[in-house]
Amino acid sequence: MDLGLKGKTAVVLGGSKGIGYAIVEAFLKEGARVAFCARKEAELKKAAEEFSALGEVYWEVVDVSQEKQVYDFAAHVAEKFGTIDAWVNNVGITVFKEGDEFTDADIELITGVTFKSAVFGGQAAFRYMKDHGGAIVNISSLAARCPTAGRSTLYGPMKAAIVNLTQTLAGEYAAYGVRVCCVMPGFTATPAVKATIPPEELAYNAAGTLLNRVAEPSEIAAPVVFLCGKGASYMTGTTIEVSGGRSVTLNPTYSWDEKAKREQA
Repeated sequence: MDLGLKGKTAVVLGGSKGIGYAIVEAFLKEGARVAFCARKEAELKKAAEEFSALGEVYWEVVDVSQEKQVYDFAAHVAEKFGTIDAWVNNVGITVFKEGDEFTDADIELITGVTFKSAVFGGQAAFRYMKDHGGAIVNISSLAARCPTAGRSTLYGPMKAAIVNLTQTLAGEYAAYGVRVCCVMPGFTATPAVKATIPPEELAYNAAGTLLNRVAEPSEIAAPVVFLCGKGASYMTGTTIEVSGGRSVTLNPTYSWDEKAKREQA
């Protein structure tokens, strides 16, 4: 499908690795120009070198929890490419509590990185879209529907706030032709996940899905880029869950078990 993104300008926050990297790559393959940011210069440079064969990119070191840095980044992108047509807020952080309680510093950190970044990003995008329209996509998480108790208690509530923010901004920006949607990824096998999550935990998460596996980053990127294209022109305020059917049924292995029985019969 031609998504109508050739020659358009897309912005991806947190685009140097993981899901964000896959989103940048997907935009480039659609013929878009892409600006992306993150906090680590070395990772940005490496990603930019890898992307250079696919299309035109611009990168910048940005702390997306800081209002001025986000707005300055947007201004620099608009100055370089002339416009901003798509914007993806793809930044979040998990803060693990020590013992039974989070500190004020913990709460400030996760709120700034996970929620403020989406607020500032959405507002920055609107500045450059309100005259010609555009699409904003926020990245939430399955944790917004299925909270994670224990280590990262605050991650789910923050990602649930992203879903609500999506609907709110969709209502505020609709008359200007600016659509705001959300993608809710399930457990995804990013390089960081593969490096830090034990194999048994990966297997446990896979077994909880109807598709019996975790996602690849490209499988999250595809619907994100679709939502920014012309095929999604009548979609706004919408959240798409991309979780492989996680926690949809109480017996997610049923289909696989039945298939195995039939093959053995």
